[in-house]
Amino acid sequence: MRLKDQTALITGGAQGIGRAIAETFAKEGANLALCDVNEQVCQATADELAKTFGVKTHAAKVNVTAFADCEKWVQSVFAVFGRVDILVNNAGITKDNLLMRMSDAEWDAVLAVNLKGPFNCTKAVVRPMFKAQRGRIINIASIVGLMGNAGQANYSSSKGGLVALTKTCAREFASRQVLVNAIAPGFIRTAMTDKLSDDQKKKLTDLIPLTRLGESQDVANAALFLASDESSYITGHVLSVNGGMYM
Repeated sequence: MRLKDQTALITGGAQGIGRAIAETFAKEGANLALCDVNEQVCQATADELAKTFGVKTHAAKVNVTAFADCEKWVQSVFAVFGRVDILVNNAGITKDNLLMRMSDAEWDAVLAVNLKGPFNCTKAVVRPMFKAQRGRIINIASIVGLMGNAGQANYSSSKGGLVALTKTCAREFASRQVLVNAIAPGFIRTAMTDKLSDDQKKKLTDLIPLTRLGESQDVANAALFLASDESSYITGHVLSVNGGMYM
């Protein structure tokens, strides 16, 4: 087991990509600290994974936009597990609009969760990681943070900023053996994409050289690699998981 007895903190871990990462880590022996704004679903996910894989889990409702909440969460996780090995900054939201119609509230909300959230959580975990002289921080960015996307000025900016934060933290933390990398998913199949018409799906997949949408598991597999010792000489990297859509 590649992550046996390690503790992984995953924001937005209740469902979707976050849940896929949590399940993949649990299969490899990691104990899980999941947080989400939906406390009920988060607890249900944590309970299910604990029962299925025999790992320890901890679920919490955390507002990642507030540093005090993030710090309290990390302290509670450390109290339960006695160690903090991996942080996956996965929590994210969208509030799409054309720039000329985008409100300050739409801009601020997305930047707060998608960029300030990872800043807060990283700041909260980095001291115990420094003390242990080991750690992995994985930021879930996006293809649109690399190439932009009409109607997503806020989301694209937040994810582009997350890439820059990843590279800066990688430089700052390397001497303490804390590795910081990002994953930039392309179009991943979700409940939302399942609702698209066949024609809409075809237009989307025509843009992707591998001619299919990605799966949450594709992202989870990349996260497992970056969390494991197999990536011990990689930091400051952005791993694109997009089927060749952006190279």
